Formats: sequence, C-alpha cells, structure tokens
Amino acid sequence: MTRIPRDHSKGMGQRPEKSGRPGKAPTAEPLAIQQGALPSREVILRFIADHPQKASKRELAKAFGLKGDSRVELKQLLRDLEQEGMLQKTRKSLIRPGALPPVTVLDITTRDKDGGLIGRPAEWPDEMGVAPAVAIRQSSSPAGRNGKGKAPVAGMGDRILAKIFPATERGGPSYTARIIKILDKRRGALLGVFKDAPGGGGRLLPIERRGEEMLIDPDYKGSAKDGDLVEVEVARLGSFGLPRAKVLSVVGSVSSEKAISMIAIHAHGIPYIFPPAVVAESDDAKPATMSHREDWRSVPLITIDPADAKDHDDAVYAELDPSPDNPDGVIVTVAIADVSYYVRPNSPLDREALKRGNSVYFPDRVVPMLPERISNDLCSLREAQDRPALAVRMVFSKDGRKAGHTFHRVMMKSAAKLSYQQAQAAIDGNPDDKTGPMLEPILKPLWHAYEVMKRGRERRQPLELDMPERKIQLKPDGTVDRVIVPPRLDAHKLIEEMMIQANVAAAETLEKKKQSLIYRIHDGPSLAKQEILREFLATLEITLAKGGNMRANNFNGILAKAEGTPHQTMVSEMVLRSQSQAIYSPENIGHFGLNLMKYAHFTSPIRRYADLIVHRALVGSLGFGEGGITPDEEATLDDIAAEISTFERRAMAAERETVDRLIAHHLAGRVGEEFDGRVGGVTKSGLFVALPDYGADGFIPISTLGMDYFIYDEAHQALSGEKTGLGYRLGDSVRVKLVEAIPLAGALRFEMVSEGRKMPTATRSFHKGGRRDANNARKKAGTRPPRGRR
Repeated sequence: MTRIPRDHSKGMGQRPEKSGRPGKAPTAEPLAIQQGALPSREVILRFIADHPQKASKRELAKAFGLKGDSRVELKQLLRDLEQEGMLQKTRKSLIRPGALPPVTVLDITTRDKDGGLIGRPAEWPDEMGVAPAVAIRQSSSPAGRNGKGKAPVAGMGDRILAKIFPATERGGPSYTARIIKILDKRRGALLGVFKDAPGGGGRLLPIERRGEEMLIDPDYKGSAKDGDLVEVEVARLGSFGLPRAKVLSVVGSVSSEKAISMIAIHAHGIPYIFPPAVVAESDDAKPATMSHREDWRSVPLITIDPADAKDHDDAVYAELDPSPDNPDGVIVTVAIADVSYYVRPNSPLDREALKRGNSVYFPDRVVPMLPERISNDLCSLREAQDRPALAVRMVFSKDGRKAGHTFHRVMMKSAAKLSYQQAQAAIDGNPDDKTGPMLEPILKPLWHAYEVMKRGRERRQPLELDMPERKIQLKPDGTVDRVIVPPRLDAHKLIEEMMIQANVAAAETLEKKKQSLIYRIHDGPSLAKQEILREFLATLEITLAKGGNMRANNFNGILAKAEGTPHQTMVSEMVLRSQSQAIYSPENIGHFGLNLMKYAHFTSPIRRYADLIVHRALVGSLGFGEGGITPDEEATLDDIAAEISTFERRAMAAERETVDRLIAHHLAGRVGEEFDGRVGGVTKSGLFVALPDYGADGFIPISTLGMDYFIYDEAHQALSGEKTGLGYRLGDSVRVKLVEAIPLAGALRFEMVSEGRKMPTATRSFHKGGRRDANNARKKAGTRPPRGRR
C-alpha cells in the first residue's frame, strides 16, 4: 500500500528515514589537480560532484594522469567509497548518493523569484526524501544542439529530457539543466475530487499524499458535481487561507468504474488519448505484402497467452533437429509481430509510441502504446490470419546449448490461439476438442524442447527469485471481487524461456553486425546493498561471501538454505531489495539476474518501444527491406533509452498506485476489523504490514506499538522494546486491526494486536551495548523492496 503522509493526524504513517539528499551546490572554486598522484578521497568526491559527465573510472584516471599501479589504487579507492555509501554506481558512471544522473527526465513545476523555470525529476523514490530542484536554462540562441534546428523552449507543466549540471552559485537549486528535448507539453493542471460546499462553490480534495485542499468559487466550478474527479488550475494564491482553483474539465465520477485508474493516469501524466493524426495513420494502414518476406504460412506456429489477451506478440513452434551432426537436438522457432513494418521512424505513430514508451496495464483497462487498429488487428498474430513477423530459428543441442540461430522476415498464419491453462491441461492429460489434435504434432514437441532448454538454464543458473504475483479480479461495477495468486505453470515457464533465448539471439546478431541497439541491462547489487544483506543474513547464521564479483547463483544458494524455514519469505524479500533495477541502455553491461552477457528486448514490440528499436535494427542490418533503423535514431539511442526507462518506472508506479487505491476502497468499509498479516517492512518510523489475502499493505506508526521505547535494528530488520526485549521482525506473522483507510491516497493504517516476541540476543545487546553505528548502512539502501521487470 502507498505510505500514509506525515501530516495526517494521530500518528498516521510517519515516513521512513531518508537515505540521502543531494547536498548544496558546490562552489565555483577551481579544483587543483596534481597530475600522476593518487588523489585523496575528498578530492575524488569533489571532482565527481563538479564534473558528473567525467565520473567514470577511465575519465577519473585520465583527469588525474594516473597510470599503472596508481590506476589499481584508484579502483580500490572507488570501491571503498562505494561500499561506504559515499558513491553510487550507475550504468556509465559514479555519482554521489541522492544525486541526479547526467541525463534526467524533469517535470517543470514552478518558477523562481526571477521568473526562471524550476523542474524536478519525473520519478524520484520516496525513501530519498524531497526530489531536488533543478534550474532550467533556456537557450538564448535560435540554434539548437550542434547548431541544427531551433533550440527547444519549455514552459510550465512541460516534461523535458535534460542534461544535468551541478549549480555553481549558492543559495539556489543544487542543479541546473540544459533542455535536450521536450517530451510532453502539459497544462499546469491538478487532479482532485470536487466536493460541494454551502453557497454554491466547493472544495478540491487532493488525490496525492502531499496535495492540499483548494477552494473553488461558484463561478469557477463549471459542470462539476459532488464526487466528480476534476482537473483544475490554480486561480489565486494568497498569504492566508486556502488557495483557490478553477475547474478545467470533469474526468468523471470518482465512484465510476474506471475512476481509480484514471487518477493514476492523470497523476503520472500518462498519455491515454491518441491524437487525430495518429488515429488517421493507423486507420489508413494497409496489410503487409510479401515483399522481402519468406512464406511461412504452412509452419504450425501457435500463440500461448493469458485467456483474456487481445493482442498476440509472439508465436512458437518446435521440432527435432534432423541434422545427424546434432543428435537429439531441437529447433525452436519464435515468431514476433512485425511492428516495424507499420510504425516507421518519425511518423505520427512512432512519435506517439515513444511518448508513451510502453503499454500500461491496470486491473480495469489497458493504456496501449499503439492504437487498437495496429496492436489488436494488423500486428496481432491472430489465429488463421496472415500476419507479418520477424522470426528466429534457434538450434539447441541435447544438453541445452545453443548451436546457432538465424533471423527471417516472414508471412505467417497462426495455427491456433491457446491460453496457458488450455495448453497445460492438454499436456497434463486433459486435452479439449481444440488441443487434442495438436497434442502429438505441436504441443509435445514444444514441451520436449523446453525440457532441453531447461538444461541450459540450469547450467546458466539465473537468479531464481520466485515471488508470487497477485492479480485483482473485479466485479462488473469495477470494484474488487477478490485477489488471487494465479498458479505458475510449466506453460508460463516454457514461453518465458523461449522469449529469453530469442532476446539473446537478437542481441548477439546485432553485435555481430556491429549495429547500434538498446540493450536490457541489469547491474549487480552494489557493495553497499551486499553489506546490508550480509549483516542481515548473519543474524540467521547464513553467510554471504564478501567481494564485488557476485553472481546470481550466490543468491540462489542463500534462497536454497532458507527454503522450508520460517525465514523463507523474509530472506526472499531481503534478496529482492538488494537487487538493482533493470533499465535500457545502448551501453552493454549484461543482465545480472538472468546471468546473460548479451540481452535485448525483442519479443514484445506491440507494447514496448525498446523492442521496436531492436526490430528496426535487425531489419536494417540484415537487409530485410522497409522499416529499418535510421541514422537519426542511432544518434539518439542514449536519449531514447533514458526516456523509455523513465516511462517504464512511470507505468510501474501508476499500476502499483491503482492497485493500492482499489484495495483501500475495498477495505474502507471494514475499519475496526482484524486481519492476519505479515511484517513486510521495518523502518525507524514503524512497521509496514502486508495482508497476503488482499495484496495490500499498511502502516503501523512506532508510537502506537506499545508503552515500551522501541529501537530500530537495521541488521536484524527489527523493532524491539528497550525494556522488555519484545518486538517485531521482518517476516513475522501478526494480527492487526484496520483503524483508518484513505481510498484516494491508497493508504491504510493499522494497530498491532499481536504481542511482540522475544528478540534475538544479538538484537538486545545492540540496544544495551553502545548501539553500534548503522548510519552508513542507512545511507546505502532504501527500506522497501524495489519493483522491477526483466
């Protein structure tokens, strides 16, 4: 559940300790650099703050003239600073914790006293405190970057991609920014719920945790009625009293079926209405021709998707390899919708797709990246209909090693549309009229191929972190019916492994062709997060080896040791929160979680822009005809990767907040009831308690836990009483009472019913014996598990 704001009454949800805020702007004094000598820690940190664009190991060595042994010493010094939480590694460079990366997406939110524009990061973790302010530098030159075209001019409410620089003057924002590109022109509108007030006017109730109420005069209410979700603009700010607002538009009734997801859509600025030019282009699109295509319509490729899926990106087929050189080997074919044929670079469709970055999935709706004419019709691999595709044929030996692969641009015809459950039932001995005839020629060869591929996966040993994903089922009126955990079938795993291998093949082919692309990268856990995990595991007598060269199987060993113990869930969550977040980048560092060196998203171009870029790169580099990548696109892959990584986080936040609000609405009528829960987060401010049956979590302020003085022990992830030694630890099963629900904020507050348990001896001695310093650990990591995607 979304955390409760600090300013609610009766102790509602104090926030966790902040893990770091950007410091004040550095002074403009020049940094004296002594060439050839290893600089001090202070000089290194100062240089990185002043020159974020040169904050890689290579650039640092070059700047200080380091060679030979001095470069080795620099590497160790940087590692020490990272382990101490003084530096944080990104995909390309080193930054100070809480600092902004060199390229960031900003929302322009206000002006300074001189009228200059001020922006803040579009996405900023709650545990990092208040997002830093950035002064926007508007170009005075009519020429843009490299002297080409007009310089972008931004205004209030715009979302921009910007180059970030440390500020050189004290007393203002810590950063300045140069506009690279305007991503979205947005009105300075706020979203809230209109409530009638005596006299004909009303009040705006905010839907964001940090929002404030506003007054709406009768002349400014428009057609808004009590309970409507409305967009407003600030009409007047005064020194006293509430600000006043004017209703711009009525989104709909807050009790309507789709109001909850609409709140998230508006709050995050997710484009959800296709412009007329985009709709016109999609309506005018004609079916693909056979030009530059192989005819694969006789290949019995099938789609296996969720039962309610409307668009079908991928189809699969498998057979034994007839080659005598590969005894008992298999050939796996994966065909992916050829979106690149319809969505050409810099067309209205393309610009809108990049603006969205990906489709966004809510319990009650989907906000697609592409119009339905493209996503659900021309590009969807519909059963028994001709559809264009990019296909890869992969050959595996009997031990699961890939012997080779080839790409093809084809015309295919899906032999069948199956659901995961339908395909699994057939394999389990319960075929229906549709799957019965397909069992021997299609389904069994697919499952045999999966068994072969599993041998390669087991040898590779990716991170096997299996956290159950809950799904909300809605009633016809859009309210929550129930929360379920769908079973994880072999059919799911089969499709996942085949898609992973197709993604690997795409990256390998493009690298071989020396073609620029966007990789899906996943960095290993930082040394700081490793140390926090190591301290925690030590309290359970589980060891984690020291050293920066961690591999996924190190974590699998930890998970295996915890399996079947009372600590299994707790250990899984701590391992999860130790991981980095996967992002997109034209620079490859590999994928830690999948234990792969070359990986690019290729298999979902209907719903992810990154995959469309990879398709275009393949079409261009393999000479497959129209729709290839352009030189202009190749020149901006850094910017595109930064944008779509940000838009992915935006989608994840919107999806999560919608679920939070739906569950809060569902439980709002049950205030006073008791529930079984589990401690899912421990902070200095209190406990986050998850309700597994509802997919929800709420907060218990530390001040309401009892009469004892509770102390936070980060190593043990526990709060324990100083006098009694009783307390609560991450993963504990507890009984709680719901005392407050705020549906619009998606927030729940609980009271603890269960009595605390005796804390481990080490935890109690921590309190009595000097309370060892955990400040470094608190700076190094947040207190809630990250949510990421492969």
